[in-house]
This record gives sequence, C-alpha cells and structure tokens, in this order.
Amino acid sequence: MSYETRIGWRYLYRGRGAHKHGVGLVASLILAAVGAVLFFTTSGSSGLGVVALAGGMLGTILFALLYIFSVFTTVSVLGVVFGVAALTVVLSVTTGFQQQFRDKVLGVNAHVIITKNTNDFVEYEEVEKLAWKIDPEVLAVQPFVFVEMLVTRGKGDVSGVAIKGVDPDRLTKVLDLHKHMIEGSVAALKVRPRPGEPPPIILGKVLARKIKAGVGDELTLVLPLSNVDVSNWTAKGTAPKSRTFRVAGIFYSGFDEYDRRLMYITLADAMELWGQGNQVLGVELKVADVDRADEIARKLEAKLGGAPYLVQDWNELNRNLFTALALQKIVLLIILTLIIAVATFNMVSALTMMVIDKTREIAILKSMGATSGGIARLFQVVGLAIGGVGTVFGLAIGLTLCEVVERYNYRLDPRVYLIDRLPISVNPLEVALVAVITMAISGLATLFPAAKASSLTPVEGLRYD
Repeated sequence: MSYETRIGWRYLYRGRGAHKHGVGLVASLILAAVGAVLFFTTSGSSGLGVVALAGGMLGTILFALLYIFSVFTTVSVLGVVFGVAALTVVLSVTTGFQQQFRDKVLGVNAHVIITKNTNDFVEYEEVEKLAWKIDPEVLAVQPFVFVEMLVTRGKGDVSGVAIKGVDPDRLTKVLDLHKHMIEGSVAALKVRPRPGEPPPIILGKVLARKIKAGVGDELTLVLPLSNVDVSNWTAKGTAPKSRTFRVAGIFYSGFDEYDRRLMYITLADAMELWGQGNQVLGVELKVADVDRADEIARKLEAKLGGAPYLVQDWNELNRNLFTALALQKIVLLIILTLIIAVATFNMVSALTMMVIDKTREIAILKSMGATSGGIARLFQVVGLAIGGVGTVFGLAIGLTLCEVVERYNYRLDPRVYLIDRLPISVNPLEVALVAVITMAISGLATLFPAAKASSLTPVEGLRYD
C-alpha cells in the first residue's frame, strides 16, 4: 500500500467509533431486517414493511458512516449517496416506461405497416407476396382494415371506437393479441356464425366496462356518414349502415388508448361493413428482430417504388411518444447529474478544510521527501474514496428501492399515464453509467483541494513551530 493511500485512509478514519453510533447501527439493522421480512412475506403489499425497510437501510448507512468516518466526511458521502440513489431510481423508471410502451405498442400492433396514399388498395395480395420475399426475418404478413365507427349496446351510451379487421387464421402470427386475452379467445374469430347469428368481435377491457358488455353479449356497430353523399354532403334518405356483433373475447393490454377504443373483427366482416369492395387499408408484417424493423421497412419501400405506397415501422408510427420519453430521460439525467455535482461541493469544502487542518502534516511530509505530486495524489485518494463509498451505498439504496417499487406494484391512473402500473427496469449499463459519472465528478472535485495542498511549502507549514 502506497503512503498516499495509507495516509489518506488515516485522514478519513475517525478511529474508535462512538458507542451511540454503534447502538444506532444495530437498531437500524434490526429495523431493516424486520422491514425486509414484512415486505417479502407479503409479496410487497405491506406498507409498514416498505417504511421499515427504507428507514432501516437509511439508518444503517448513516450510523455506519458516522461510526467509521468523521462528521464532515459523512455529510460529503451522504450527498453523493442520495444523488446516486435518485439518479438510479429515476433512470430505472424512465427505462421502464420506454420498455412498457414498446411492449404495449408491439402487443397489439405489427412491426411494419404498408399503406397507400390513395383509397384503392386492391393489389394487397401482390404486396403480401413481395413482403414475404423482402427479407428472411419476415415471420408473418396479413392484410387489414381499420375504420372509425360507433358502438352501442341496447339503449346504452354510444362510444367512438376503432375497428380493425384482421385475418383470423393469421392473427396470432402477426400480433400478440392472444397473450393479452382475459376472457374468451382469439380463436373465436375463426368460427363462422350460422345463418342469422351475429359474427364475433373482440374488444378491450376498459371499453367493455364502459358499455357494460361481457362475453356473449350483442353489440351494434354503426358506420357514421354511410348514409351521406360526401360529394355534395347530402343525405341519401337511408339510415347509417350498422351491424350486430357478439362479444367473443375481451383483452387487456394495459395501454389505456387501446383498451378504451380498439375492437377486432374478421377481415371479411370489416370489408362488408366498410363497403369499399375488395380493398384493404394496408398490409402489416411481423419480423424476427424488432430492432431491424426500420431497415426492413426501408428495403420494402424501395422495392415498392415509394409513392403512393407508404411503409412505416412501429417506431416511426409512434415517434412522438418515444421521442418524448427519450428527451425526458436525457433531461432527467442532466438534472440529477447536476444534483450529484452540487453534492460534491460538500466534498470540495471538506477537503479544503482538511488541507488547512493538515498544513503542518503536509509540511512534515514534504520535508521528509514527499513530492508535490504525491501530496496531490493523497487528497485525490481521499476524494475518490468519498465518491466511491457514496457510489456504492447510493447504488445499494437505489437498486433496493427499485426492487421495492417493483414488488409494491404501485398503481397509476391509465387516463393520465396510459399504463396502470409504475414500471421499473434496471439496465446494468445505465447503473454502470451512474457509477462512472459519479466517480468522474468526484475526481474533478478533488482537483482544487489537491492543487492547494501540493502548492504548500514546508516553510509555510512549519513557520510557527
């Protein structure tokens, strides 16, 4: 061990710990253990367990630091601890939101969608054949119809919905809707009704609750303006086109926008209700690697020759949402990094006070042959030790809080946040990034005190001795 490390540790270590700090440490460990038992035995549903676990952990870290280090050092370490813990939790939450939105979007949507700028997509079978050949990673292809309609059940309220007509034989190959079914089955769309019976329909849980519909109930879909001549906006003298359907299944994706408005019927029923003949709104694809969806979309668009065809991948279709999440994550990273930077000012002041207090010892070390560089490294060791201890404890608290929040299953208002649970996703690379940022800032914080200490001369330190 170099003399810089040995002396730096001696400057940090307070010697024999105070009895009261030892008692507080033991009490905090007991509180943390009780909280952990309550929390894990109740699968995260115990609020008392959460409070006890969090309080016990904070107390353990506080009294452990006070038992080993001085008050000045403890304050400096705690500033880093809270900054690192906050940054770890916030990054995990924002990453969780990104992954949840991605999973929800891909759960009921395809990876690549082909549409036309003109209302005459009748050559969809040729486009399907081309899509199959464009890349080996294309797993499934299907045509679809997407129409805005109105739905009502009996004399209940009328609600605006989005009807998607799909091929029942290829639905589970292109979409993951079957993974989100809570009642009924997507296989019910394959069963053709007997003459006089209504065809099947699948709808979201929130919509089903809104119109008070369950499996087996009958609904009426109405195509707005189907009785209006759009060329001169005059009524044709007939009622709007409508048709009765039977609820065959209810899905719950956890994404409020879909659960509140989306309904699925067969492609044939959608074409008939739409009344546009043998044409579709688009063709959608599922690929093996969703991260290559953009590449495959560009290849397909080039093969189709561009306009009037429009090829979009899942990320492009939801660009505003994912861009907003990415920007939010960057802003939070910057702001919380600044909090860590502010916390290091405590470190700068503590090290500066230490330099002033140790002026005589620095002079003795220099008179014994220590170089200015060695004295500078001594205080850099002290600063990096403070940053390292704060980083370790901060990551411990942050990761524990992430686990607690994930198990506690904190509920959100889906009408505000679009999803109903607070998502947590710990990315090891982001945890490593937090540690690197903190240690880099800690290293920068040691430059001024280290330079000040290295500039002292033996004469200045021993002038009054």
